[in-house]
Amino acid sequence: MSAEQQLYIIAFAAALFIAVISTPFFRRIAVKFGILDSPVTEIKTHKVSTPYLGGLAIACGWIVSLFLIRFVTHFPGGTLRSIRGIIYGSLIMLALGFIDDVKFKGLGPKLKLAVQFAAASIVVFVFDIRINFIAVYWLSCVVSMIWIVGITNAFNIIDVMDGLSSGIAAIAALAFLFISLPTEMIYVNFCAAALAGALLGFIPYNLSKTAKIFMGDTGSLFIGFIMASLALGTSYTKVNNLGLFAPLLILAVPIYETFLVSWFRIRKGKSPLAGSKDHYSLRLEKMGFSRRQILAITYSACAILALCAYMMTVLSSVYTMLLFCLVVLGLWIGSLKLAAVKID
Repeated sequence: MSAEQQLYIIAFAAALFIAVISTPFFRRIAVKFGILDSPVTEIKTHKVSTPYLGGLAIACGWIVSLFLIRFVTHFPGGTLRSIRGIIYGSLIMLALGFIDDVKFKGLGPKLKLAVQFAAASIVVFVFDIRINFIAVYWLSCVVSMIWIVGITNAFNIIDVMDGLSSGIAAIAALAFLFISLPTEMIYVNFCAAALAGALLGFIPYNLSKTAKIFMGDTGSLFIGFIMASLALGTSYTKVNNLGLFAPLLILAVPIYETFLVSWFRIRKGKSPLAGSKDHYSLRLEKMGFSRRQILAITYSACAILALCAYMMTVLSSVYTMLLFCLVVLGLWIGSLKLAAVKID
């Protein structure tokens, strides 16, 4: 094991430890100040008021871990600069989610999107973290910002069940770490390792029956932004150009959820931004699956998709295309089954 790989393990372990000890602290703060998610609308799926602010614990684990690692190693090249860019942008998302969670008034969808695009522009224009295979600079920047904002909101949309968004993000972070290991984009490896650790430190509390805490928009927007930024930061293959689409498979579940929910809502004549119970996880629950089973199904699907993403980076173009088509076919069949479920 190389020295760098040992540091990735340290970053993971430090973030895990910090999240484990800080999550109960932020839970007490949320309870003390009444920062609770109360089931006051029909789209809420929980039964009792539950503390928010788990997202602050995840952010604390991730940022402090990276800060500590800074003092035991010298980041090469632009690694430290790139990490700063992602931290700056993610902190804006953290603040945006926090304001939403504590229920300050005045933040409508348009303002939220404006803030998200502003945060994305920092990463893209100031720190030059963007899609590099698009040769036209302005087009690369535009597509990169749309990607960041889209994935950020995808993790927010999918956060309707304990352990769902955070578990998906943890698996995706480990996938990005594994695929990025051979490259020189070290900042992706450090950020991914630390985020996976922070998420795994939070998830047991999120699933707890006695000390439950939600990560809220504070966490979902934060981790979504990091996931989207990391996807832009590494090279995916030297074998075939189709390997560039590997991030679509790593993040396939939240992307799929976003399009699926939007489709169901539009079919009902509703705005895609309107809240509803059209999520795939709630449809699976309606089919008779328990929440633990839904998590097991989702985690397994994410792991399989991550493996497919890796295979796309090492296979020839023909096999990569075949694999991609099989994944799309599977998602299409799943969509037909989910569409047959009636939601109140």
